[in-house]
Amino acid sequence: DEPRLKLHHAVSDEGIASDLDQLAHLGRSFLFLLAQHVGISRMTSKLPEFKHTAVEDLNGIHSRLYDTFHSQKTKPLGWRVTQLRKLWWAIKDREQQLGEALQRDLGRPFYEAYLTEIGWVLNDIIFTINNIEKWAKEESASDVPLTFMAMRPRVRKEPLGVVLVLGAFNFPVQLSLGPVIGAIAAGCTVVLKPSESSPYTAALLQEAMEASLDPSAFVCVQGAIPESSALLECKWDKIFYTGSGTVGKIIAKKGAETLTPVTLELGGRNPAIITKNADPRLAARRLLWAKGLNAGQVCVSQNYILVDKDVLPFFVKELKTAIKEFYPDGPKESKDFGRIVNSRQFDRLKKMLDSSEGEVLYGGEMDAETNYIAPTIIRVSSTSDSLVVDESFGPFIPLLAVDNLDEAIRLANEVHSTPLGLYAFGSKADTNRILSETRSGGASINDGFTHASLPTVEFGGVGDSGAGCYRGKASFDCFTHRRVVTNTPAWVESLLSVRYPPYKGKLAQLKRMNDFAPNFDREGKIVTLGFVAKILALGGASVGQGVKRWLIFAILALGVRYGQMLGLQERLKRT
Repeated sequence: DEPRLKLHHAVSDEGIASDLDQLAHLGRSFLFLLAQHVGISRMTSKLPEFKHTAVEDLNGIHSRLYDTFHSQKTKPLGWRVTQLRKLWWAIKDREQQLGEALQRDLGRPFYEAYLTEIGWVLNDIIFTINNIEKWAKEESASDVPLTFMAMRPRVRKEPLGVVLVLGAFNFPVQLSLGPVIGAIAAGCTVVLKPSESSPYTAALLQEAMEASLDPSAFVCVQGAIPESSALLECKWDKIFYTGSGTVGKIIAKKGAETLTPVTLELGGRNPAIITKNADPRLAARRLLWAKGLNAGQVCVSQNYILVDKDVLPFFVKELKTAIKEFYPDGPKESKDFGRIVNSRQFDRLKKMLDSSEGEVLYGGEMDAETNYIAPTIIRVSSTSDSLVVDESFGPFIPLLAVDNLDEAIRLANEVHSTPLGLYAFGSKADTNRILSETRSGGASINDGFTHASLPTVEFGGVGDSGAGCYRGKASFDCFTHRRVVTNTPAWVESLLSVRYPPYKGKLAQLKRMNDFAPNFDREGKIVTLGFVAKILALGGASVGQGVKRWLIFAILALGVRYGQMLGLQERLKRT
């Protein structure tokens, strides 16, 4: 930090605070990139201070947002788009500050910060703005029987109401603002509570929201357990939580008390499976990237790798080679490798590795002062090892040799039957079988979490790795109620008489109007008319359907013929 301190004192001693502010505004990008280049771990520009929101203010905030929503203020699409545009500029104007905040909170290199957070959110906003009119448009209901078409069934897209978004520390921009963007687009009012474990980023998000969004509709609340607990005592129309399964259960229970719908984006002990037909080098590089990103603090990265025993030696060799290629000066000295978020998480990871009975094949270095943990390859002997039993959420790469694909699939299902992600490397036949015989929130073939890297494609867990999904249109749908509406005209009253009492003598008519005819017998076998008969029946699945279609055809033909005759008569009159 010596160069940073000298620069700071030189400027401070000259007492030109105004120039420093101007420099922060105009030259922050240069200073940040320079700091990254020389390996400085702490930046010099001033970031907003993290301050807890007073617990006694939370009920008032909730009431204000409730009143705003019921005032219909958030309903017009133009208003929503304006809010999103303002938020885009608030993020864009703080691009370098957000990079700095993420570097302070997580040791995140600016490239990763932009790739996974800042640029991601900016694109998400633009994509939402470009599609919001289409998403919000009223839809005609599909698959409506002929007898109900006159009622014009349609689906209105209506906001759920007042929503609570609880963000996560590991991607504090993307995982906080992603749901908020969807909620704004849907027409909801929002309270965002970012994770207190990324305080610099949380404070900057609050500043950005307050500078851009309508304060009567959108509020950023700061705090920890007391504030989160108080928020959960309020009645929400939707809760969106990203984080651990332990906290997810608490939130789900609180939501159940008031029948509040809850979307949970949790984690999981995600397996990667390397079959005998996999390319060891390709698998090693792609899975190392997935585990090196954000120092392994990624909910969708692989937690352990099941490797065919014949491929294992080659895979380990390629992993070691890839580490040296990705971090030529070593991960600790590299400006491209992050740090563990805080000492509590560092201690947890250290204990996990110390408890493992596996053999460390590479790495293992740790530095408590900087919360550094090296990418560490460990060969474990069973799924009961501490590195497999629990989600590490760090840069550990446990490897477990398997005899064949049967064993790999069996072990993956035993460790966690519903992980958030699954990563299969091998032939098409191998990967198809893995997908067919396992479950997961999402899956990537021959790569690490590509499925979770697509900001416009829905993402979510299954079972205890999550409930619900978001991103792209799914984010809009997540905070939207699909309200079905019908309009029954007066002229159909004669048709509706079949539903009114007394019912005597009406059952046969009701069946003729409503019942679908099966195309299968009592054994479940399809019963068809045969190719020629089906042609004669105009595609109908039964004789009855064929007769109906011929009648309709005959009526249409007579109508056309009648029209032609009228037209001929008119022409004769004119001549």
